[in-house]
Amino acid sequence: MSILYPEPIRAFRFLIRVGDGKEISAAFSRFSGIHMQVESFQFRSGDDSRGVKDYVPVFTGYAPVTLSKGVVGDNEFLEWMFAACADVHSGPTGKELRRTIDVISLNEYGEPGVTWTLQDAMPIGYELSPLDGSRSEVLTESITFAITGMKRTTDPWRVPEAKTPRKKPDPSPIPRPVKEPRQKAKGPSGTP
Repeated sequence: MSILYPEPIRAFRFLIRVGDGKEISAAFSRFSGIHMQVESFQFRSGDDSRGVKDYVPVFTGYAPVTLSKGVVGDNEFLEWMFAACADVHSGPTGKELRRTIDVISLNEYGEPGVTWTLQDAMPIGYELSPLDGSRSEVLTESITFAITGMKRTTDPWRVPEAKTPRKKPDPSPIPRPVKEPRQKAKGPSGTP
């Protein structure tokens, strides 16, 4: 009996969903990934008979994440960025400053797999790719976010249902209509 293991998730199929109030959807081409680190210090209690220092967790930190997408006619992310900017006259508006970002991986069938929820995402950087008349690349913009937490949600792995295999196409040429055998022409009296 063979065991069917799930396929690893591919890194090139994903969706980005920004929520908390007004949901923003955009076709992102790149996500920088998540880096989480727990800061700790070494500690040894006085009654430790082993003579080994232990680690005590102190702070959890998350590196900023960056999303990149092709430039289209919307300004939603740039407006979100401006909400965090300090204006000379008014300071940052703070309006809808922190939101939740879901990074959703897709399996080979286009169904959601693992979801990483980035908590309290706040825009802290914006970059527009260079404009260059000698290139034919897509103009992209990158938005960098500071996050304060992360949650990973995974549906229990399901063994994909057995799909009926596709029939291989017939390599023969296009079928032609079958011709009826020719009958001899009959004369006026019905004899050939």
